[in-house]
Amino acid sequence: MTGFVPTRADRHDPLDAEAKQRWMRYGQTDPTIFPALIGLVVEDVRVDYSRMRMPHKPELMQAGGAMHGGAIAALLDAAAVPAVGGVLERGAPFSTVDMHVQFIGAITGGDEAEDAVAEGWVVRRGRRTVFCESEVYGDRTGRLVAKSVLTYNVVPPRA
Repeated sequence: MTGFVPTRADRHDPLDAEAKQRWMRYGQTDPTIFPALIGLVVEDVRVDYSRMRMPHKPELMQAGGAMHGGAIAALLDAAAVPAVGGVLERGAPFSTVDMHVQFIGAITGGDEAEDAVAEGWVVRRGRRTVFCESEVYGDRTGRLVAKSVLTYNVVPPRA
């Protein structure tokens, strides 16, 4: 049984069909890139919003028995990427320039293992700077694991 994971999806408008289809495949390229390497799967993408899952796997654990903080931070960052890029022109360059992470809980292994589910959303969008937030929850327990405040730099289109 999957626990309750809060969602902000209903607060965001749908993306156009082409953009949605493109961003639902985020990270699924040949050759394999980092999001696919750690197993990220986009579950929903809308205007200024994204939800993705990082399935639990032993390779993401640290020696103390919890999911590695670096893996959780990567999910926090990646969850905001489709939220930022969804409304930009195809191929428009943007990148994370600042990220603050608060670890609030943990995802453990063994019988308590669960997937990590993240939501990322845009708080404010400027011409060159986009401010975002993201949160990670355990999919079975619904417990908040980590939060992040992120800033992205966007290269504006040439006039």
